[in-house]
Amino acid sequence: MPETLSKEQFRLMDAYWRAANYLSVGQIYLYDNPLLKKPLDKEHIKPRLLGHWGTTPGLNFIYVHLNRVIKARDLSMIYITGPGHGGPALVANAFLEGTYSEIYPNISSDEEGMKQLFKQFSFPGGIPSHVAPETPGSINEGGELGYSLSHPYGAAFHNPDLIVACVIGDGEAETGALATSWHSNKFLNPVTDGAVLPILHLNGYKIANPCMLARISHEELDQLFRGYGYVPYFVEGDEPEKMHQLMASTVDRVIDDIKQIQSDARSRADAVERPRWPMIVLRSPKGWTCPKEIDGKRTEGYWRSHQVPMGEMHSNPAHVKILEQWMKSYNPEELFDQSGRLRAELAWLAPQGGRRMSANPHANGGLLLRDLRLPDFRDYAVAVASPGEATAEATRVMGRFLRDVMKLNLDSKNFRLFSPDENNSNRWQDVLEVTKRAWVADRFDYDDKLAPDGRVMEMLSEHQCQGWLEGYLLTGRHGFFSCYEAFIHIIDSMFNQHAKWLKVCNDIPWRRPIASLNYLLSSHVWRQDHNGFSHQDPGFIDPVINKKAQGVRVFLPPDPNCLFSVTHHCPRSRHSRGEQSKRSR
Repeated sequence: MPETLSKEQFRLMDAYWRAANYLSVGQIYLYDNPLLKKPLDKEHIKPRLLGHWGTTPGLNFIYVHLNRVIKARDLSMIYITGPGHGGPALVANAFLEGTYSEIYPNISSDEEGMKQLFKQFSFPGGIPSHVAPETPGSINEGGELGYSLSHPYGAAFHNPDLIVACVIGDGEAETGALATSWHSNKFLNPVTDGAVLPILHLNGYKIANPCMLARISHEELDQLFRGYGYVPYFVEGDEPEKMHQLMASTVDRVIDDIKQIQSDARSRADAVERPRWPMIVLRSPKGWTCPKEIDGKRTEGYWRSHQVPMGEMHSNPAHVKILEQWMKSYNPEELFDQSGRLRAELAWLAPQGGRRMSANPHANGGLLLRDLRLPDFRDYAVAVASPGEATAEATRVMGRFLRDVMKLNLDSKNFRLFSPDENNSNRWQDVLEVTKRAWVADRFDYDDKLAPDGRVMEMLSEHQCQGWLEGYLLTGRHGFFSCYEAFIHIIDSMFNQHAKWLKVCNDIPWRRPIASLNYLLSSHVWRQDHNGFSHQDPGFIDPVINKKAQGVRVFLPPDPNCLFSVTHHCPRSRHSRGEQSKRSR
C-alpha cells in the first residue's frame, strides 16, 4: 500500500505533534523556564502538580491529523473530547493555532506567553485542568463522563456541512449514557444533518484499572460496533511513523466514506436509508511518549501515566532530571524559535480563520444564534367568562402554540422538541401536524409519524434527550424538553454540569449567549389519577433553585393562559435554564 504522507509531511506532522505534547507536559509541570534554556530546577516547577497526561498525547495525535484533512479539503469541523481531563491537549492546540492568543492577548505566541500558558494551568486564578468554557473550540467539559457522543449528534442535527469529530475514552465507554448514545446514528439524516465521526480511544486504563473494551478481542470489538451500525476502522500501534501513516490513510478513508454517504443520500433525498457511518478505533499506549518506567515501575502504557506520572518533584531531584529529559525528548529547539514562537513551517500546517477547530463558530454557538419567529401567544388564550367556567388541558393548548412555532421556523431549521417517548403523553401531539418524529432506522407502512427529517426527537433515554438538546443549543439553535417529573432526575447531574458551564460563560466575553434550555415537567405529584406513586417526585426543583437566579427561572403556571405567557418567554431568554411546570384543571 502506498504511503499517504510524504517524508516531508510526516516530518512536519510529527513535529507538530511533538510541539503539542511539549506544551501539554509544560502545562502540567512548569512554572518558569518554558523553553528549558536553563537547566531545569525545582524552582521552575509548580509547587502542586495537577492534571492528566495519560489521554493527552492521543488527543494531540488525533488533532494534528484532523487539521491535515480540514486544510486539504476545506472542511468545517469541531472537536469534542470525552476525556475532558485531557485539557492540556485542547489548550495546547488552540495555542499552536493562534486562537488562544487572539482571545487572551496576555497569553502571547512567544516565550513569555508560553510561560503564562504553563503557569495558569490548574493554578489559582488560572484555568481548570479540564476542557472547560475557557477553552476555545470546546462545547463538552468532560468532567462527568458519558455525554461526549450525544453532544456531537445534537450539534450535527440541522448542520449539513459540519463534521463533528468525537473522541470517546475507553473509560467513558463503560458508562450507560455513552453506551446508549451509539444508537444516535438511527436519528441522523444524511440529507439534512451533518456527520459525526466517533473515535474510540483505547489506551487501556482508567485511573487504576483496565478498561473493558481494551480487554476484549479485536473480532468481538469489531462485531460490537458493526452491531451498533458503524463501520469501524482500526489504527493500532505505538511506533510514530507507522501510526502517522496509518492514521492519515484512515482519516482520508473515513472522510471519503462520509462524503459518499451524504452525496448518495442528497441525490435521492426522497428515499433516505440509514447508512453505516464510519468510525475509528485508535489503540495507542496510555501516556504515549512519556518515560517508559519511573522508579522502576511501568509508566507508559499503564495506569500510572493517567494523571501526573511524577508527583514528588521538590523532594526528589531525580524526578526533576527525568522531567527535563522527557521534555527535551521532543526537541523543542526544532519546534520553537529563540523567541518561543512556533516555527513557520509548522504553523503553516494549521487551518486558517474559522476553519481552525479552536475557532469554528459552531463551538461558540451564540455567534450563529438567530431569534425564533414566534406567534402572538394571546391568540391562543382560553376564554374564561367567569372563574371556574372554562375547562382546558394546559399543555394540550401549549402544544398548539409549539406546533405553530415549529411551522414558522421550518425553513430556519433551528427548532426541535425532545422527549423520552412522552411527546404525545405530554399533549404536544399537535406539532406532528407540521413535522414528524425523527427516525432513520427501518420504517413500516403502518408506522405513525416517522420520517428522517422529523423535528421531534424521541428516544427512551433522558440522557440522550438532554445531551442532544445541549449539543443543539451550544451550536446556536433552540429547543424544549418535556419529561415526567419523577424521571427527569436521571439527568440531575447533566443539568448541573450545563448550569455550571453557562455560569462560567457569563464571565467570558467572547462566549456569546446561547438559547435557554427549557424543561416542561408533567405527571405531577398533585395530579396522579393514573400512574400513581411510581411517577411522583417533585424533587428536580431542588437542584434547579439551588442555582443563582441570574441563570435559572422556575415557573408554576396554574392554567393554560399563564402557561402561554411562560412558553412565549422561554425561547426568547438566553443563557438560562427555565423549568416549566403545569397543573391540569
